[in-house]
Amino acid sequence: MNITVYGSGYVGLVTAACLAQMGNSVYCMDVDEARVARLRKGEVPIRERGLDEIVAQGLRSGALQFGSDVAGAVAHGVVQFVAVGTPAGADGAADLKYVLNVARGIGDHLQDYRVVVNKSTVPVGTVDTVREVIAERLAARNVTQDFDVVSNPEFLKEGSAVEDFMKPDRIIIGCESARGTALMEQLYAPFNRKNDRVLLMDPRSAELTKYAANAMLATKISVMNEFANIAERLGADIEWVRRGIGSDPRIGYHFIYPGAGYGGSCFPKDVSALAHIAERAGYPTEILRAVESVNARQKRRLVERIQAHFGDTLAGRTIALWGLAFKPGTDDMREAASRVIMEALWAAGARVQAHDPAAMEETRRIYGERDDLVLSDNPWAATEAADALVLITEWNIYRSPDLARLKQRLRSPVIFDGRNVYDPAVMAAEGFTYYAIGRPVVGDTARGR
Repeated sequence: MNITVYGSGYVGLVTAACLAQMGNSVYCMDVDEARVARLRKGEVPIRERGLDEIVAQGLRSGALQFGSDVAGAVAHGVVQFVAVGTPAGADGAADLKYVLNVARGIGDHLQDYRVVVNKSTVPVGTVDTVREVIAERLAARNVTQDFDVVSNPEFLKEGSAVEDFMKPDRIIIGCESARGTALMEQLYAPFNRKNDRVLLMDPRSAELTKYAANAMLATKISVMNEFANIAERLGADIEWVRRGIGSDPRIGYHFIYPGAGYGGSCFPKDVSALAHIAERAGYPTEILRAVESVNARQKRRLVERIQAHFGDTLAGRTIALWGLAFKPGTDDMREAASRVIMEALWAAGARVQAHDPAAMEETRRIYGERDDLVLSDNPWAATEAADALVLITEWNIYRSPDLARLKQRLRSPVIFDGRNVYDPAVMAAEGFTYYAIGRPVVGDTARGR
């Protein structure tokens, strides 16, 4: 099948490369000509496991092409995936300007039947909006041409997006046309052989499903962080609580790990957008707004504990950070807890020495060169003569450090664990003062003042 994908960002590039892997002829269109030039050379601007390889394979085989020709993109694919960004506006609503630009381009050049697929995360009702925009552009050309618009939301996790696309746990197709549905089922047949993962529904339900899924996961994280903060005040250990509730099959263990708050490109944006959609429809979203509030507060929790430990001022202190990306497996720092923590430390006069296996260049891009930020080549360099270590992202490289070496390098043996990676008993035995999330503090909490 001939496929067009608009957008070579995270969702668009993964979608294009994976569809090309299955023998489709894919034209990936982007208005950024410099980005297109890089992609044609096989330079993948996104850190995602396995993506470099399948992009290279697609280029070698000719199944995957990149370009900036709108007319050619519309002519190429019988299925036209819209996978452009929908950034949050100032009020939290999703901005559809890029989606609607694509719709206008399709309407300006459409000559044969096409299925236009909204892959981007878009507000409920966007299928109708895209259909109207295309129809208006066709009318302006005095052209009558059948087309369908479908909602097919993505459920890709950063760090495992290629695997998620190739082995989906569900394929949601929101379509009201038998012809469009048949083409979508044909396209996804290679991904749907062992079990029927296709869920057919109306477009508005498909659009809401995407938001609801991310909002549900974000809610679990914020509720668990709320429990952790309660546990701290009651002298309980959230790790035992987590195991106790996770063993209930109605709850399960997924997404009930307390920490420094969620980040990334999806959860913060989608929770805010869904709340905005609901409120515009006349429904106040008390739970969703509380999820946002708890998450924002949780990102500041480690800084509050650092300030409480060291007393009145952090001026002149050096704090080591392990982990900058919002989660392991990516270099994405959008809405990352590390950004809130670093900026608060700088505001308090502290100096930061940081390491991350993937996000160092992204950190440089965001913050540039500054005297109070040292990006260290390895985890140990970041800890040299630091007053404390803060673990923010639970990369495997940080899970089993040589504690004797770590204690020797730190100016004071203090660890603030934002992901509850370490065992408090081991930390106490090794002579560390150890702060975790929702767990009793061990060691000398006055040390370093």
